[in-house]
Amino acid sequence: MPHIPEGTDPEDWHRYFAIECNNRAWELAVQPRSEERDREMLNCAHASALHWNVAGTELNDMRARTLLAEVHALLGFGSSALVYADQVRAFFLDKDPADWELAFIHTIHAHAAYVAGRSDLHVSSYEEAVRAIEAIADDEDRKIVLETFNLLAKP
Repeated sequence: MPHIPEGTDPEDWHRYFAIECNNRAWELAVQPRSEERDREMLNCAHASALHWNVAGTELNDMRARTLLAEVHALLGFGSSALVYADQVRAFFLDKDPADWELAFIHTIHAHAAYVAGRSDLHVSSYEEAVRAIEAIADDEDRKIVLETFNLLAKP
């Protein structure tokens, strides 16, 4: 849990709510589906993105879009999920992301492509995700990525 701001600086509060909403949306993303949980997950994902837009960096914004891609994919919004996933993949593939982040990006791109009906992208991103997951050095990081990857349909 992030530290609750004591002052009145709006940026501190935006950061606090960005983290809280982000964490809650990811928590809901791996729980069993229900209409109520899905609505909360979608609201939290968009709230997190809004707050990061005010108080975050470009990296925070891209991570928020990663969450939006996954949530939209989970809810069957293939078109918007793939738009977010394409943006995120383009950003991270142009950088040198951590091993877990690269695996996560490919996993979420594969999920968005699957939901969007793009079997070509689903297959290629799924294969990239498998390779990237195998390359994750830290067992705990791999476990976290696999929690999302295991929700993904196999090609």
